[in-house]
Amino acid sequence: MTQPRLTDRAALMHARQRAQAGAGGMADFLHRLAADEIHERLQLVNRKFTDPVVVSGFPGLWSELMPAARQIADEEVLALETASHDLLIHALALHWAEDPVGQLAQARLALRPDGLFLGVAFGGETLCELRDALARAEAEVLGGLSPRVAPMGEIRDLGGLMQRAGFALPVADSLSLTVTYETPFHLMRELRAMGEGNALAARHRAPVPRRLFARAAEEYARAHSLPDGRIRATFELIVLTGWAPDASQPQPLRPGSATARLADALGAVEIGLDEPARPDERD
Repeated sequence: MTQPRLTDRAALMHARQRAQAGAGGMADFLHRLAADEIHERLQLVNRKFTDPVVVSGFPGLWSELMPAARQIADEEVLALETASHDLLIHALALHWAEDPVGQLAQARLALRPDGLFLGVAFGGETLCELRDALARAEAEVLGGLSPRVAPMGEIRDLGGLMQRAGFALPVADSLSLTVTYETPFHLMRELRAMGEGNALAARHRAPVPRRLFARAAEEYARAHSLPDGRIRATFELIVLTGWAPDASQPQPLRPGSATARLADALGAVEIGLDEPARPDERD
C-alpha cells in the first residue's frame, strides 16, 4: 500500500519561487532570526569548523546568511556524501520533509565522527491562532475540515526523531516569537511572501468560497486580537543539536555499574525496602 504524500513538491517550489520574485521582496525575518541563533550557538562551541553545509529551502538566502558554507536544497534525497562535513545546518525546512527521520539520518551520515548538527525547525505552536480560526470557519462554512497548515512537530517529538536518526547527545529547546499584524489578511500575505503557502498534497483543490476566509478573519480577530486592534501570530522555533557518534564522546554508564552509593553522597541513612521507616529524631 502506497503511503500518502505530505507535500506537493511542485506547489512548494512554486510558492518559494513566487516569494523570492515578489515585488516587495521575500519576508525572510524568521530565517535571519534562525541564522542569528545558529551563529550564537556556534560561538559557544570551542571548535573551528572547516567544512560546513546548510540544507534549506532557500539556498540563495542562506548563502548570504552563512557565506562560508556549502548550500544545498532540502530535497527528499539530500546531495550529500558520507562523512563529508564537520558541521551541518538544517534551516527551517524540516516541516516539509516526507520523512523527517530519514532527512535527519542523511544529515548524520554526511557528518564526520564528532561532527555537529544544528537544526532550526518550526514547532507545534507555530500559527496556532491561524489553525484555530481556519478550523472554526471551515467547520461552519463547509461543514468539515481540510489540511491548510503544514504539520509541525512538538519539541519532545523532534528530540525523539534526533535519537531515532542516531545522533549522540541530542538536545532540543524552543524559542517562541509573537508577531503582530494589522489584520489576518496581512498575516496570510506575509506567509505567501515567506514561501509558506499551503503546499500540502491533501489540500482542498476546489475553489474556496470567499466567505470562508472572511469568516476565518472574523474568528481570528474575535479570539486573538490585542487591545490596539491588531492580531497576534505565534511562531515557535525549535533548535535541534546533536553530534555524529564518536568514541571520544561521554558515554552513559551501564545500569548497576556505579561505584558509590547515593546515600553516602547525600549524607543520608539508607533504609531497605523490608525495613520499617525510622521515626524522626527530635531534640
